Amino acid sequence: MSAELFVLLYAAHLAADYPLQTDHQAGHKADCSTAGWRANLAHAGTHVGVCALALLVGAAVLGDSAGIPASMAALAWIGATHAVIDRRWPVARWMRVARQAGFAQHGGAAYVDQTAHILVLVVASLFLAAV
Repeated sequence: MSAELFVLLYAAHLAADYPLQTDHQAGHKADCSTAGWRANLAHAGTHVGVCALALLVGAAVLGDSAGIPASMAALAWIGATHAVIDRRWPVARWMRVARQAGFAQHGGAAYVDQTAHILVLVVASLFLAAV
């Protein structure tokens, strides 16, 4: 069941991160201001909503559900980690620690960002499959 859940959550992630993210959210979600946090949390909220819809569709189509408490925990995990990762400092810090300055200068931060988000979805999928 974890592979199916991962595919659903990954599709939801792509929808929330690209076609459903506004220019304002993309441009300001890492700003150190109240407006930046509003943009960040609105974007993370979109992720939670779209992932919740994906889990509902999955429960209906696949006929199996981890249950409401486990699903809520997974959605909280996805939303909270998405908000933190999108503040951009965790990715920048990782790239400094990993000595990836050249990669960062050539657009690598976007790949590291997406890798972090995908790893979060893997954890959520495994958790939901295990409960």
